[in-house]
Amino acid sequence: METYVDAISETPHGVTLALDVTTGAKRSLFPAGYNEWRQSIRCQVAAPAIGGRANRAIIDLLAKTFEVPRGNVTIVAGYASSSKVVSIAGLSRSRALECLKRSNT
Repeated sequence: METYVDAISETPHGVTLALDVTTGAKRSLFPAGYNEWRQSIRCQVAAPAIGGRANRAIIDLLAKTFEVPRGNVTIVAGYASSSKVVSIAGLSRSRALECLKRSNT
């Protein structure tokens, strides 16, 4: 099991995740590994980085992985970058780690 602890920060309203995103992948996958240098979780989406499609795909994928409504997932930094910070409201750090562990098996 890879560790994602350094990529997740708890906030008063939920958690933030540091992501390293690849767009235009063969298939969408999260988590797709861990970037130790950037301390971020790798995320692959099949959608292209055109017209916000990849960002919408990231939000959908994270909402599904963490079992939260789409409205709870917000890209707070890196909207036009492959390095993103995403906020997930109503999610604890321990629950986030549990979901990542379950998704990784």
